[in-house]
This record gives sequence, structure tokens and C-alpha cells, in this order.
Amino acid sequence: MKQETLPSTGLAVSTPRNFGRRMALRALGIAGLLASLPSSVRAYFVRSLPVRTVEKETFLFDPASGSLSWKKERRSEPYRLAVGGMAADPVELSYAELLALPRVSQTSDLHCVEGWSVKDIVWEGFRFSEIARITRPLPGARYAVFHSLGETSSAPRGQGHYIECLPVESLVDPARECLLALALNGKPLPHDHGAPLRLVAPLDLAYKSIKYVRRIDFVAEPVSGWWTLANPIYPADAPVPASRLRRK
Repeated sequence: MKQETLPSTGLAVSTPRNFGRRMALRALGIAGLLASLPSSVRAYFVRSLPVRTVEKETFLFDPASGSLSWKKERRSEPYRLAVGGMAADPVELSYAELLALPRVSQTSDLHCVEGWSVKDIVWEGFRFSEIARITRPLPGARYAVFHSLGETSSAPRGQGHYIECLPVESLVDPARECLLALALNGKPLPHDHGAPLRLVAPLDLAYKSIKYVRRIDFVAEPVSGWWTLANPIYPADAPVPASRLRRK
């Protein structure tokens, strides 16, 4: 029996050898339960689901000072987003510099791999195109790998912190509305939802919307994200099924 937990945007689960079958049965059970409830009760139930992550509780972020506090080491340091890899102008950006980027507000739905969704979440942040503009990805840099702060509770295939990988083409496509979020519902992003910075990819299942982003690397080839490494039945490419998307 191997213990795993749903990634930075999902629920805690177990991953025994027959994980795929158990996960599928669990997802069907939850989806069936929600579908049987009146719409108003179902909406309240989904909104009230607790947030769990695979990251250990090793740090906190203070938006007032832009500082990270590391619990075990009992030290603080300014948060900085590092962007590099295949980039002409690698950079480190402070929290204040991220706040100063052109601001975007959008309302998006979050779709979990288990079958439930949370609708009409108001995010604020900046587009990935701002990162591309500042760092100038090199020719051939077709993917961006996102790295999270801290450590995960387990290390599938030696991967000890949460990572995700998305095509640059998708990240800069306005129709996909990918956002690097700094705020949620008009307030600074809370810790449980990924402070100081998280990716919001509304057209992908929630495990792609990595939280606690600390580094972004431009690369030529795709890499498997933490959730795919821990749960190989789930592919690196994880579009939300069309039947679950709402038309705008």
C-alpha cells in the first residue's frame, strides 16, 4: 500500500496498486451523490469541501511584507519568482514586481478530476504572456515547467516537490484564459489556495493548476507533472471534458 494525496488542487486519496479502480469508483460515487442533490444544496456542498494539498506545512507567506516564513528553520526571506531555462533574459521578480504587472480579473470554474466543479471563482493576476514578454523564450522553448515551494509528502520517482508542465502555446492563448493568480475573490491569495502565486488553467483539470509557484523554466520537451508521476493513469495532457464546460 502506497499513500498518496491529491495534488495542490484536489482531495486526499490513497494510492494502492489497484489505485485506478478505487479512484474511479470513488469518483463515480462522489459524482453520483452530488448529482442526486438539489442544485442549491449541491453548490453549497462543493463550495464547502476542504482544501488539502500534497505539500508539507513547511512555510507561510505574508502578502503585506511579501515574505516567506519557513517553520522548521525559523527564518524569513523575500519571495521571488525565478524564471529561466531556455530564456534570453532570465529574471527573478519580487512579489511587489508581480503586483505591478498589468492586472487581469476573470471568473472561472475549477473542475476536479473526481468529477465535481466549483463555479464562478473570481481570480486576479497577470497573463503568462507578461512572463514571456519579460524573459523572451528562445526558439524551441515549447513548454513551461512550473515548480512549487516546499516539499511534497511523498516523492514519486524522486520528485520531491510539486511540478507541472504546460505548452507555452496554450499558456499564451487568450481563448484559454490561463492566469497567474495573486488574488482570490478580491483578497490576496490565501495559503490554502496557493499563496503567493498559482496557475489557473480553466480548460484543464485542476491538478494542472499548480499552487505555490516559485520557479518557471522554459524547456524544449514536455515533462511529467507530480500528479501524473504519482498516478500514471492520469495523463500529462488533461483537458476538461467538453460536457463539463459551460458556454459563456
